[in-house]
Amino acid sequence: MVKNGLTGGEMVGIGATVAALGAAAYILLGKDAKKNKKVIKGWVIKMKGEIIDKLEDAKEITEPVYHNIIDTVSTKYSKIKKVDPKDLEIAVAEVKKHWNTMMKDAKPKKKAKAKK
Repeated sequence: MVKNGLTGGEMVGIGATVAALGAAAYILLGKDAKKNKKVIKGWVIKMKGEIIDKLEDAKEITEPVYHNIIDTVSTKYSKIKKVDPKDLEIAVAEVKKHWNTMMKDAKPKKKAKAKK
């Protein structure tokens, strides 16, 4: 059934995009943004971009899928010589810990009930 002119697949795609953009925004603009920007290196930004791309392509985003995507992308970066394993571990942990925050931001806000 189509509601508001969007199919179920389109709505899932929009939800995935919102979640991916929420993750990126939180990492770069959230409460720890100053600290994150200081330690961010070019490969970290590239890695996070790849994670966001894969999240946008995912049909459904659940916590296991989210962590699997991060692990898959981080495995690729673990094979690059210029990537310090400690920095990679920190970057992966940072991205993984934002699952709950992303889900809070992605849920529609409840409207306050009008008092009679």
